[in-house]
Amino acid sequence: MIRTLLLCASVAAALGCGLPTYLPHLSRVVGGEDASPNSWPWQVSLQYSSSGTWRHTCGGSLVANNWVLTAAHCISLSTDESGSLAVQVSKLVVHEDWNSSQLSKGNDIALLKLAEPVTLTDKIQLACLPPAGTILPNNYPCYVTGWGRLQTNGALPDILQEGQLLVVDYATCSSPGWWGSSVKTNMVCAGGDGVISSCNGDSGGPLNCQAANGQWEVHGVVSFGSSLGCNYYHKPSVFTRVSNYIDWINSPQLFTATGTGAGQSRRHSQMAEGINEETSLQGSWAEALHSRERARAGTDGWSRALGGSKAGEQLFSSRAAAELWRESKTLQ
Repeated sequence: MIRTLLLCASVAAALGCGLPTYLPHLSRVVGGEDASPNSWPWQVSLQYSSSGTWRHTCGGSLVANNWVLTAAHCISLSTDESGSLAVQVSKLVVHEDWNSSQLSKGNDIALLKLAEPVTLTDKIQLACLPPAGTILPNNYPCYVTGWGRLQTNGALPDILQEGQLLVVDYATCSSPGWWGSSVKTNMVCAGGDGVISSCNGDSGGPLNCQAANGQWEVHGVVSFGSSLGCNYYHKPSVFTRVSNYIDWINSPQLFTATGTGAGQSRRHSQMAEGINEETSLQGSWAEALHSRERARAGTDGWSRALGGSKAGEQLFSSRAAAELWRESKTLQ
């Protein structure tokens, strides 16, 4: 089975980060709604090939023109929107403290390096990252986006979904009756109202939160939910807290001399500049959740695959998709 990363991207007007050209609905992804095309231009879909068809498995975010942020547990669609391109992934970087058998310890974060940089346009854009150490207050409104299941054991949508989730502070989320000790300070919780949540297939995707200056920042990477159901009351979606990993994302030792090294780290996260002028790791994620394209890849899971172009989104393929969702039997 060829494992692939499908990155359907939409970049915002100014080639900065977090300012989509096509504005999202911002309504109140279980219980969510179809997202406006190209409104989350840093969203990525990780896909694998089965019987000649690309299938969605995880989400991700374009953080630089050749780097995608996703969940560590993701490493191990039939309706097209517009223009797509499949590009191989040349490098996988999983957090060194990630342990797949101990999900509740956190560190569920990884970076995927694209073999070829993405050309940023008004429909392919980077996401911003928050300043290091940022903690969102209780009830702060954010949006989870993805192509995950519409409900527990439900169908996978063809159209990118979005849903508003309110942040649940650590004191509440880690209390008995919520997630208890399963939640750590390197995580962020959102949702838990029993109506809207992330679900299987949303793993690795972003929790998008708007800053006071209007820019969208990716504050979370979908990590896990309850085995009792996707939208179980008082079991909010749990995300890797991105602001806890800004130094790791910018760390030079993550990259080889032929890769991207650490560089300037700016507020709103312009992620690290390349040592070889290869690219700049800017703190933003690429949006691909809007379109899915059937593409044919070679027999090598790392081979380049080109999909048909249909207007404005880009598709990348790599061998970086493993699990739809990580539901630990120890978590409830």
